[in-house]
Amino acid sequence: MPSAQPPRAVFAMDPVHLPLLFPPPLLDRLRRTAEIEPGLVVRDFGAPEAAEALADAEVLITGWGCPHLDADALAAAPRLRTVLHAAGSVRSLVGEALWERGVTVSSAVTGNALPVAEYTLAMILLAGKDAFAQRERFRHTHTYPTPAETAPIGNLGRRIGVIGASRVGRRLLELLRSYDFEVLLHDPYVSVTEAAALGAELLPLDDLLSRSDIVSLHAPDIPETQRMLDRGRLALIRDGGVLINTSRGALIDHEALTDELLSGRLTAILDVTEPEPLPPTSPLYKLPNVFLTPHIAGSLGNELARLGAIVVDELERLAAGLPPAHEVRHADLARVA
Repeated sequence: MPSAQPPRAVFAMDPVHLPLLFPPPLLDRLRRTAEIEPGLVVRDFGAPEAAEALADAEVLITGWGCPHLDADALAAAPRLRTVLHAAGSVRSLVGEALWERGVTVSSAVTGNALPVAEYTLAMILLAGKDAFAQRERFRHTHTYPTPAETAPIGNLGRRIGVIGASRVGRRLLELLRSYDFEVLLHDPYVSVTEAAALGAELLPLDDLLSRSDIVSLHAPDIPETQRMLDRGRLALIRDGGVLINTSRGALIDHEALTDELLSGRLTAILDVTEPEPLPPTSPLYKLPNVFLTPHIAGSLGNELARLGAIVVDELERLAAGLPPAHEVRHADLARVA
């Protein structure tokens, strides 16, 4: 049943993100659906100025910079029944107390998956054309490569190894269907039949690494995946292979990766590292076979409005008495980002 009264909602995030997440058209929709004060953005659940709003809040609209939702935060919001997260993972946001109280959690993680998949696809295509090395060569020689030098280059039939059928991994697999790639997949939670439906051949991790031309990481950062690409597994990647990481730096043994990259055997495209950012003394900043970007694969700039739109859609569903379309369940957190 639709709610007789619009739910009372409160923003909780770093205020700098609010205008990009909720530009005027989205903010208008939000205000038609809920009672909310756009000028009040909570950054401290214990702050006196937040107390009155939190006491009445039924919905918390969270984003990057939101404080951890622990027992003390919940005590300040006794009527809270729904958290709508206008960002990706909620792992560091919500605590056990929230799940124990039965608060519904929804995340815009599916919206954040698309730009990461798009970034990864762009890097795969550029890597297949050897664009990064060719740029460096051209800068220094001012001459075109010979046919012999370009013979190994191209994207026709290139083997792409995708590690993790996460939301990002699945969006990438969808995008890869438009190209003449041979796609390999490793994910312990996916069956051979499901992998085939996703357009990929399911393989054990070691086999994927040894067969792929380009390896792209999309696994979650959980205890089972930390350092999953250790020294031994990095050595399985063929000479001249490319490793792309847009997931989390903790998935790779960075000392071992640095050694591989210093040898010149591999190329790496890293949007995430460990630590993040790398220290100024890291050799990876200067290596010609390393392409570093400052964690930009996820939603930035005008892409943030996609996340806000998902939250507004969820709020409208809530007001209409419908279940959320993007609910996060406690049981799933053990194996998702």
